[in-house]
Amino acid sequence: MRVTAKICGLSTPETLDAAIRGGASHIGLNFYAPSPRYVSFALAERLAARVPGHVARVGIFVDPDDDLLDRAIAAGQLDVIQLHGATPSRTAAIRTRFARETWAAIAVKTRTDLDGARAYATAADRLLYDAKTPAGAALPGGMGVRFDWALLDGFRHPLPWALSGGLDLTNVTAAIRQTRATLVDVSSGVETAAGVKDVDKITAFLKALAA
Repeated sequence: MRVTAKICGLSTPETLDAAIRGGASHIGLNFYAPSPRYVSFALAERLAARVPGHVARVGIFVDPDDDLLDRAIAAGQLDVIQLHGATPSRTAAIRTRFARETWAAIAVKTRTDLDGARAYATAADRLLYDAKTPAGAALPGGMGVRFDWALLDGFRHPLPWALSGGLDLTNVTAAIRQTRATLVDVSSGVETAAGVKDVDKITAFLKALAA
């Protein structure tokens, strides 16, 4: 089973290059302004220009309006739109209007949360199972929180999917073994501080997938 990875929340040429060099299949550019991983349109444009064609550029959004999507897609040359907080109907509308592969992030804490993923079956192209952040948290993800992977046992996924939430070098191998994920998404797990990616951690994480 071949496992690929998205390195999310990249904001410097050095860490972007490390992700590409290490074999990441996707890189993530965060367009949610409150996030410490936020990139401006100008920075997104510079970073996107470094990404080869075989690596997909993913834009991360939290309940975005169409103007933000228009500008971010152009600046980041986005191949994929990743949505947090969008309803199934809004997700479907974005997917239709912008004609991009569209991922719906599903915040997971209980099996009921997973059951809600079925509502996106005709609205998105892929589901991203992420850990539900604590009540009152400022961000919808990227906080190093993981959910109980056993919740995925026996679950009939309505779409292709990726695993996110609290992954790092110490647990990604176990996560893949338990969930059979073929695409994993990491952000805080390859950082030295919130929003500060580390070249060595990115390299080690990607090497673990190839082992």
